Amino acid sequence: MSDATITEAQVRECLRQVNDPEIGRSLAELDMVRSVKIGAGNAIQLTIELPTPAYPRRERISQSISAVVAGSLPSAGPVDVEFTAKVKGKQTGGAIGLKAQNVIAVGSGKGGVGKSTVAASLAVGLQMCGAKVGLMDADIYGPSIPHLMGVNHRPQIVQQQGPEGQTIERIQPIDASGIKLMSIGFLVASDEPVIVRGPILHGTIQKFLQQTNWGELDYLIIDLPPGTGDIALTLSQLVGLAGAVVVCTPQQLALLDAVKAINMFRKVKIPVLGVVENMTGEVFGRGGARKKAVEMGVPFLGEIPIDAQIRVNGDAGKIRESFSASSPSRAQLLNVCEQTAIQIARTLLETPSMPTLEIL
Repeated sequence: MSDATITEAQVRECLRQVNDPEIGRSLAELDMVRSVKIGAGNAIQLTIELPTPAYPRRERISQSISAVVAGSLPSAGPVDVEFTAKVKGKQTGGAIGLKAQNVIAVGSGKGGVGKSTVAASLAVGLQMCGAKVGLMDADIYGPSIPHLMGVNHRPQIVQQQGPEGQTIERIQPIDASGIKLMSIGFLVASDEPVIVRGPILHGTIQKFLQQTNWGELDYLIIDLPPGTGDIALTLSQLVGLAGAVVVCTPQQLALLDAVKAINMFRKVKIPVLGVVENMTGEVFGRGGARKKAVEMGVPFLGEIPIDAQIRVNGDAGKIRESFSASSPSRAQLLNVCEQTAIQIARTLLETPSMPTLEIL
C-alpha cells in the first residue's frame, strides 16, 4: 500500500465513477460535489449537495462513494460524507412577483379521493424534510385546507411600498408551524357558500398568487378543485408549473376520471409529475393506479393506505401527526413526498432550462 498523499483532483476524478442513484448520472456531471478536503492520514471529507432536502435514502450515495474510493485510491483514509441541499426550479413566477422555485398542482379527476389530504400531507412532509413550503387552496367552492391544517383565523392585510413609491395592500399568509397558507376559507365563514362566476374565480386565484407575501419558497403546493375545470388553465397562464400530482383511488371508476385529469394537464402543457394511489387497501383494492400510470407513461409516486388515523388527524386539524414516529402511514406518506421532489429534480436535470437571452 502506498503512503503517498492523495490530492483533491484525484478524489474528484474518482467521484466521476459514482452515479446518483435517483438521477442515474455521475455526481460530477450533476455538479453535486460541493467540496473535497484531504486531512491527516489521507482522510477524506466530502460535501455533497442534494437537489432536494427530501432526497430518499441518501446513505446509498455515501456507500457508493466509500466503495469507489476504496477500490480506486488504496492509500485513502476514512471517508466522511456530509450532505447539504439546494432546491432548484423553473422560477417561472417572477413575472407576477412569485418567488417560488417550484409550483406544484395537486389535482384529481373527481372528488372524494383525498386530494386535499394528499396536498396538505405533501406540504407537511416537504417542510419536515427541511424545505420552505407554501400551501395555497385553489378549491374556491370547497376549501378544505384551513380545516386540515387546524387554522381558522383571518390573514392580515398589510400595506407596503410598491416599486414606484405607491402604497399597495398585500395579504400576509397564515403561518402553520412553518408552512405558509392561503385559502378562501380564511375569508368566509365555514358554513357560507362561495358563489362566484368564472372571471371572479380567475381573479381570486391571481390575487392569491400575486398579492400574497409568500416570500422565498422551495415549493408552493396548490390544491386544485376536483375535476377538469378552468383553474388549471388559469394557473398555466399565470405561472409555469413544475408539474401536477394526480390523486386517485385504486378502483376502476376513480381511474377513469384520473385519466381525464392526466389528459387535461397534458392539454394545458402542465407536466404530470406522477400519480398517487390513495386509500389503498381492502375497501378499494390495490395497484390500479400503478398499473394505469404505467399504461399512460407517467411516474407512480406511491400509495397511501386507507388508514383511519389519517382521517382522524385530518378531522382534528392535525394532519402533521400522520408523520409522527408512531404513525403506521408515516413511511408511505414520506415516500410520496420524496418521490414528488425527486421527480421535479429529475425533470429539471434531464431538461435543463434554456439560457436567458437579452431582448434588444
